[in-house]
Amino acid sequence: MYKKSIVAGLMTLAATSSFAANDSCGKIQIADMNWNSASLMANVDMFILNNGFGCDAELIPGDTMPTSTSMIEKGQPDIAPEMWTNAVQALIDRGVAEKRLSIAGRSLSDGGEEGFWVPKYMVDKDPSLATIAGIKKHAKQFPNPEDDSVSAFYGCPAGWGCQISGGNLFKALKLEDAGFELIDPGSAAGLSGSLSRAYERGNAWFGYYWAPTAILGKYDMVKVDFGTGVDQKEYMSCITKIDCLEPKATMFPPSPVYSVTTTGFAKKAPAAYAYTAKRSFTNAQMNSLLAWMEDNQADGQYAAENFMLNHADIWSKWVNKDVKAKLEKALDNL
Repeated sequence: MYKKSIVAGLMTLAATSSFAANDSCGKIQIADMNWNSASLMANVDMFILNNGFGCDAELIPGDTMPTSTSMIEKGQPDIAPEMWTNAVQALIDRGVAEKRLSIAGRSLSDGGEEGFWVPKYMVDKDPSLATIAGIKKHAKQFPNPEDDSVSAFYGCPAGWGCQISGGNLFKALKLEDAGFELIDPGSAAGLSGSLSRAYERGNAWFGYYWAPTAILGKYDMVKVDFGTGVDQKEYMSCITKIDCLEPKATMFPPSPVYSVTTTGFAKKAPAAYAYTAKRSFTNAQMNSLLAWMEDNQADGQYAAENFMLNHADIWSKWVNKDVKAKLEKALDNL
């Protein structure tokens, strides 16, 4: 199915090609976060930085809090390709203020996306279902599979932050008054399973989901419009709080997702840093790549191989002609 692994051959390529590590970039560490989109980005970065910019890059395990802390306190790793900054905003702000961290650019250009969704085939049949008013009016089209006397809204699993925000919006939108019951799917697998089962059978489904994810890459879903726009202040001060007593409806604001580097890396390798500032995926692009990963049971290294071999239309926009030529030669030598 695959050519020789890009990532497995990185060290050999770096050692034997004219693109081997040089003083302007040198040894760098890239955080390989423990979710698919971030792992894909980390492996793509390693290939491009090694073969296009003469770096000697390696991946190390990472996660949001420990990685950001280590970058501030120890100056390593050099790059966190996909940092959801809402979770560690105060820490990131401190690192930037102390000139230890640099925000390179948006790794997800659309930001992390959250919302209440319905299948597109339902909206195609009845466009009003793209609005919360239409959903409430036609609540009986969404029967609870366990009790069809009530309608089903699939919320976030217990313990997730979106359980709070989703629950508060369920209340603010008065969905219970419309006949809906808030269902806890129990886990991420339970939530995705409920959606995929409904979609494969052409059934109704209404609930919370987020992007980029494989599910939204595989299934054509429509985000329901609350008719409110985004009220950032309401969202941050009440919707996200467990003690929000009188929530007001608002659409979910995008979650900023950035590539973060140490200032040391930005200074010693300005050309490589400029690449990390340009490297960005839309949610539609990432959804599709994640769906490919799931369908092919691929990890980050094979996803990077697929991406580099088949999506030059995307990555070539992040580099200049000289770097592109080096990357194409590296790909040809695999």
